[in-house]
Amino acid sequence: MCRFPPSRPWLPGCASLPSIPLREECPKTVVTSCKDCIRTGPFCAWCKKLNFTKQGEPDATRCDTTEALRSRGCENDDIVSPASSYTKLSDRPLSRGSGQNEDPVQLQPQAVRLNLRPGGFRRVEDYPVDLYYLMDLSYSMKDDLENVKSLGKDLMKALGQITKRARIGFGSFVDKVALPFTNTNPAKVQKPCPEDERVCQPAFGYQHVLSLTDQAEEFNQIVSMQSISGNLDSPEGGLDAIMQAAVCGNKIGWGDSTRLLVFATDDGFHMAGDGKLAAILEPNDGQCHLDKSIYSKSSEMDYPSVGQLAQKLAENNIQPIFAVTQNVAPVYQKLKEMIPKSEVGVLSKNSDNVVRLIETAYKSLSSNVIVTHENLPEDIKVTYTSNCENGGVPGPRGVCNNVGIGKEVEFVVTVTADKCTKEQSFQIGPLGFREKMNITVVTECECVCRDPLNKNDPACGGQGQVTCGTCVCNKDFVGQRCECRMGDKNERDLREACRFNNGSVCSNLGDCVCGLCQCHAGEDGRNIYGRFCECDDRSCPLHHNRLCGGNGKCDCGKCLCHQGYDGEACDCKKSDEACRKGTSVCSGRGNCTCNICHCLPGYKRPFCEECPGCPSPCGKIASCVECLGFNSGPLKENCNSMCSKVNVTSRFTSRPSRCIVGTSEVCAMQDFGDHVHSYDALTCVPPCLPECPKPPDLAAIIGGSFAGVALIGLLLLLILKGIIHMKDLKEFRRFENEKKKAKWTNADNPLFKTATTTVQNPNFSGD
Repeated sequence: MCRFPPSRPWLPGCASLPSIPLREECPKTVVTSCKDCIRTGPFCAWCKKLNFTKQGEPDATRCDTTEALRSRGCENDDIVSPASSYTKLSDRPLSRGSGQNEDPVQLQPQAVRLNLRPGGFRRVEDYPVDLYYLMDLSYSMKDDLENVKSLGKDLMKALGQITKRARIGFGSFVDKVALPFTNTNPAKVQKPCPEDERVCQPAFGYQHVLSLTDQAEEFNQIVSMQSISGNLDSPEGGLDAIMQAAVCGNKIGWGDSTRLLVFATDDGFHMAGDGKLAAILEPNDGQCHLDKSIYSKSSEMDYPSVGQLAQKLAENNIQPIFAVTQNVAPVYQKLKEMIPKSEVGVLSKNSDNVVRLIETAYKSLSSNVIVTHENLPEDIKVTYTSNCENGGVPGPRGVCNNVGIGKEVEFVVTVTADKCTKEQSFQIGPLGFREKMNITVVTECECVCRDPLNKNDPACGGQGQVTCGTCVCNKDFVGQRCECRMGDKNERDLREACRFNNGSVCSNLGDCVCGLCQCHAGEDGRNIYGRFCECDDRSCPLHHNRLCGGNGKCDCGKCLCHQGYDGEACDCKKSDEACRKGTSVCSGRGNCTCNICHCLPGYKRPFCEECPGCPSPCGKIASCVECLGFNSGPLKENCNSMCSKVNVTSRFTSRPSRCIVGTSEVCAMQDFGDHVHSYDALTCVPPCLPECPKPPDLAAIIGGSFAGVALIGLLLLLILKGIIHMKDLKEFRRFENEKKKAKWTNADNPLFKTATTTVQNPNFSGD
């Protein structure tokens, strides 16, 4: 079931798509009538209730969302918005039978007016199939042609398993007869094959051989007469052939059927722009140019582009099957991505698997359903969702895969009109099938208020007619209720009546008409109103960057707070919930204002429990503890008068907070931080026994300190001396060890040599 929102009937959509919630808002623009209002946005409605606007308030305030108008007291019967509609297509039959004498229908409904409804799609049995075999007859396909010549019976047999109404046809192609694609030598044009090839037909671009027929014998007979041809370069003119086979439907014989075009080749293809190599500059026009079954513009027009070809295939509901060899399969896989509803199959070296390939490709094509649109008007947008796996996300096409025979799938189509337009039509349907759903879109941009035709309605002072809640005044009468007649009053007096405290006329935000201010619409969307146009709904304090904190309504510069809120900007919540901890509010040390604790000086939020900087009272009341607890101290004589606000008890306490008071007899007492600022109920607890530790012996402390320093210094000197001694001893022992290892000898120096001659000095005497 598909239901269209009441507030958006001219923008049909399905309420069954909650995954994309639309926020209902009505833009604040200049609106003077109901017609202006409903053209402003899809969620804008108009309140036609009389006396709905305040004095001086513009009619633009009548235009808002339905919810906002209700909150301001406009009843449902007074809210004007285009009517809603819905339909349930499951109540309609999706097919009219599958007998041989009836045309099966796969798409319902066939036409829709005003509002789009979702159509059901079901694959039916015995649906007609037309198969056109388009073959590359370049010389490299010689072996393949021999197998195709006897293909007719096998193809018809395979198609007979799918439908009883199958037809087959045949066409062939090579390339443009122009350099550098084909050798243009006259002899080579007549016989582009190698010299040893006996049978070879002249070079050609594309020729239609056999129109679609259900006679397998005729197919075999005609195809058996075909012969191979040839060209120069590797890419072929296949796109030229596909284009002509797609657009020449009356010559090919395409019927109301599933149209399959089997494109068999072992090479790539030329595309738009390649024709410039042969000085062919005229772009392909996408028209049929079959003259006596030959493509007559082959050498005059460029190749078509892939996008142009995809468009023509889709327009003519033709699904191509690219039966190609392994070496070029990746190229055609890329081409498949650009042409919806196409398949790629890998041929064997001699094409003996072509029948099996076609069967597989057909099953894949027929089980994959792609729904899209044609001739979509400007300012109209279409998105699709389906009940298939992963079909819940709106997209520019509806896709369902693996749809079996007899299985029904549903597509929800959402049509959006960006602005008011005249009646327009477009088509929606599954690619590759003849059925199309015709959609006629009519935008409802006029208000139907059904007001009584009373030109002198009492609600307009008898001088006008009520139209959608506002008065359309008769000639020479103006005002919200046509209460003013032009010319009865002095113009100066009328203008003065529009001034507030001798200020500007209508606060410079409106026009003075017959002594009354007619306020303008604010350029930023604000509503301007009041006797002198002095009010608007935006001039209020902000809190957290929101008008009136988001907790109230702005009315003439003041926030009208919602229940439970207060303050100039409705920023104060009337509650002490956030101030409570247990039963205590702000721990008794502060006041709760706007649900926030305002603590006494020194105490910290959120509950005023801690006071890190507060001084301890122990030192201030130490003397009172002495006189009250131990009957001693400086206040002993006038203790009662000076310490009347302090209560000293000797009971034990389990509270660990203690403070040390450096007096002779008061050793410790409990610090009750609750009463730092008020001693009226202060209770100090001294220890259970009045004895206090003796004061420290200063002489012993000082003497001990000096002795300790001296002892430490002496100890350090001894340690240093010991370290030096150990080091010297170690060095001496090492010297002794080296000395023992030395070896002394009396042997002669091996470098010394004795003299060869001895000379005795006669004057020398050894005596």
